[in-house]
Amino acid sequence: MTLRAIVTGGGSGIGLATATLLSERGMRVACLDLNPPTAEPFVGIKVDVADDAQVRAAVAEAAERLGGIDVLVNNAGIGAQGTVEDNPDEEWRRVFEVNVLGMVRVSRAALPHLRRSDHASIVNVCSIAATAGLPMRALYSATKGAVLSLTLAMAADHIREGVRVNCVNPGTADTPWVGRLLEAADDPEAERQALNARQPMGRLVSAEEVAAAIAYLAGPEAGATTGTALAVDGGMQGLRLRPEK
Repeated sequence: MTLRAIVTGGGSGIGLATATLLSERGMRVACLDLNPPTAEPFVGIKVDVADDAQVRAAVAEAAERLGGIDVLVNNAGIGAQGTVEDNPDEEWRRVFEVNVLGMVRVSRAALPHLRRSDHASIVNVCSIAATAGLPMRALYSATKGAVLSLTLAMAADHIREGVRVNCVNPGTADTPWVGRLLEAADDPEAERQALNARQPMGRLVSAEEVAAAIAYLAGPEAGATTGTALAVDGGMQGLRLRPEK
């Protein structure tokens, strides 16, 4: 049986890496994004996850073009920098609209289709920011903490409907968004070295490594796994290493 997947934020970074890997593993994949890929093998659908009408139309189109939905990867998200004092209310609302309510909207639209699948899976892309206090990430961390709690609640709500719900918690990943942050830094190379050093493995996580974790949770091999947060963070969440001599 060919599984059918939706990946939000599938136009670049972790989303595109995930869509590519799922396709390579035999799934038919629809990428929902403000700038979706248009070339084969993907079904590209333009959507703003902050707009409920657009989301409902995009999910319906994806289901029609794919012939159903078995897998949903909620990856669309935006970043924010600053302490709790730094971001205005409008930015708080915007980031929550995309990072949290965006997942709610897409999941809500996809669930009627997922309930008809024999291998239904939702994977939410969360973050190390949900489990570790990171400097200058108050708003972003608040949204990802909400995603972690949302994942657990959804897993409980839908387990008896045959829908598994998990999340992945990437560390700092080498993605276009992080690249833009580095470019904006006073000393980009020093900032990259600092980000590398923050993770016990001494390097950034790759988009492909995060995609591999998402693909595992999405697939039937993880059929007994639900309500789980899988860290892909170079040991950042759990390890406490002594400083190197």
